[in-house]
Amino acid sequence: MTLLHTVLALVLSWTGLYSVLYIFSIGLITVVALWTARLLLRHAWYTHKLSCFSKPQTRSWLLGHLGKMQSTEEGLQRVDDLVQTYKHSCCWFIGPFYHLVRLFHPDYVKPLLMAAASITVKDELIYHHLQPWLGNSVLISNGEVWSRKRRLLTPAFHFDILKSYIAVFNSSAKTMHDKWCRLVAEGKTNLEMFDHVSLMTLDSLLKCQPLISTDIFHFCCTCLFLRRLSLQVFQEKNILHHWDWIYWKTQQGKQFKQALNTVHRFTRDVVEKRHTLLNQQRETETQSEIAPTAQKRKDFVDILLLTKDEDGQGLTDEEMQAEANTFMFAGHDTTASAICWTLYNLARHEHYQEKCRQEVMDLMEGRDGQEIEWEDLSNLPFTTMCIKESLRLHSPVQAVTRSYTQDMVLPGNRTVPAGTICLVSIYGTHHNPTVWTNPHEYDPQRFDPSNKKSQTSHAFIPFSSGPRNCIGQKFAMAELRVVVALTLLRFRLTPGVNPELGSSRVRRLPQLVLRAEGGLWLQLEPLNTPT
Repeated sequence: MTLLHTVLALVLSWTGLYSVLYIFSIGLITVVALWTARLLLRHAWYTHKLSCFSKPQTRSWLLGHLGKMQSTEEGLQRVDDLVQTYKHSCCWFIGPFYHLVRLFHPDYVKPLLMAAASITVKDELIYHHLQPWLGNSVLISNGEVWSRKRRLLTPAFHFDILKSYIAVFNSSAKTMHDKWCRLVAEGKTNLEMFDHVSLMTLDSLLKCQPLISTDIFHFCCTCLFLRRLSLQVFQEKNILHHWDWIYWKTQQGKQFKQALNTVHRFTRDVVEKRHTLLNQQRETETQSEIAPTAQKRKDFVDILLLTKDEDGQGLTDEEMQAEANTFMFAGHDTTASAICWTLYNLARHEHYQEKCRQEVMDLMEGRDGQEIEWEDLSNLPFTTMCIKESLRLHSPVQAVTRSYTQDMVLPGNRTVPAGTICLVSIYGTHHNPTVWTNPHEYDPQRFDPSNKKSQTSHAFIPFSSGPRNCIGQKFAMAELRVVVALTLLRFRLTPGVNPELGSSRVRRLPQLVLRAEGGLWLQLEPLNTPT
């Protein structure tokens, strides 16, 4: 009897377990079926609503254009084909998951970029992947949170603050140029620009935002590692990695989280120590009978610590960490890319290079040293024209994305439904033949001040536009002019040879910023460079 009871108990327990598994399976299948039905209905709705926009050929109704965006030279050429074919805009579906409108004409771009910040949202397609790293910073936040942060951060990029950074730009450029002179003396005249210029822009950022840490090199390496992992999420075709609950369980996701912890620990340490230092300085000044005769130059972290809103509230430590991380992320590779491509374009056009060099030499005539001053920046008109044309032809950021909380009306009776991702193609707009004559040619005369009236509004948007434009664009332009001017003063540039390709041919590589496959190589010849 005991054996029989045991067998019966086992059968009943297995039957009960089977019932539970059966019920769970039915429930799971029901949930998946409902989610799939909702996804397909949503896809059908967006397909209908966006029918007012032309649609390039798709893989199928369900897959749409999944996998057709490529971060390669061929990918940029496909954008050229889209612009040539559709002139101003088209719709684009990434499977049934993401529904985009791609825009590449000023008349269509302007209403979106100039829309009120209160209805503008940074979408989840791109910016969502940066949030774990950059937090709810001014780059990613929306609504009133964004408005408050923008107001608090604006003083950090005031002209009076930027003036003090000019000396930093001169110093970092000289460090890079001294290294180039040593390499040339060793017979290494063919150099890859991105390696050197990225280190130089990183050096200047660290001087503008000093890190109190014994292991800055480790911090920088971790930042670069995070940037690479972020890039992999954008580039890879595994759509499943766009969901956090899947991504964080992958090996790449675990590496990303480990790197995040390292970077956040460093920035937290910086903010806490600077808080303590600032409080000590205040106490010292309060106790001292004599006011200090000179003040230390305020850097980015100082300004974040001191800034207050209309209610007297400053940024929290967590908010300051997010903005410091964003300053490093957004101000490093973008400026480096702009400098590299400007030097590349001038290397390919010797007559423009010589005209810029003569402009700088005339400016520096009679001076003892070789440093650019703040007042000099407005006295480099042709060099600035060449920089702007390079920003048009090789814009560091190829596109920005937005979505809106209400329907957006565009020319031609077209409407973008609320919630749709709008991909504003900076590259497409800058290379649109209906906007620019011979758009693939390098012609600085386009930006001659006398031609400004003929330039279409929003035809040139390297820093985006409107209320959510790049807050650091004046910082970037100042560094660009200083570094380009000093480089031309000290070196003659000609196209170099890419060792991987065995030629001077350049294949563009659109990543988070525009780079070149195998690097961007230039040949350097020193010109009366001081020791």
